[in-house]
Amino acid sequence: MDVRKISAIAIFIALSAVGAMIKIPSPIGSIALDSFPALLAAIVLGPVSGAIVAGLGHIISAFIGGMTLGPFHFLIMVEMAVLVWMFGILYIQGKKVGAFFLFFIGNAFILALPFAFLISYGFYALLVPGLTVATAVNVVLAVLLLPRLEPVLRKMIFKDGLVE
Repeated sequence: MDVRKISAIAIFIALSAVGAMIKIPSPIGSIALDSFPALLAAIVLGPVSGAIVAGLGHIISAFIGGMTLGPFHFLIMVEMAVLVWMFGILYIQGKKVGAFFLFFIGNAFILALPFAFLISYGFYALLVPGLTVATAVNVVLAVLLLPRLEPVLRKMIFKDGLVE
């Protein structure tokens, strides 16, 4: 991994931290808009880099929000990393609609499912509406901006626009 890619990962993590400061109120704390930079990193830098950005971006977001779920945030960190990794693989394979659908359903409904069993179904039911709104905002941003930003960022980050 070269210095340009490492620097780009750090920049995407920083952008995720900025998104973490934009919160959507929810009955259970607040939900951050920190996923878009991870989705962008997954297609520009690769799925593994996107997963790193997603995981670290979530932890930064959790710290900014006061770690309301305590150590459960580390579970969410792993879940987000896996989800963005899968998104990146599908998107790069040309299955863009499937990638966005997977991310929306995964982030809004599936990733919160362990909390229905670990805490309670009521907690899950309170969590889903805020997650759905935040995920929808992140997906709309991604649908509109990813195709425009990807070629520009590839040329800026990599020599001749090629992934090394």
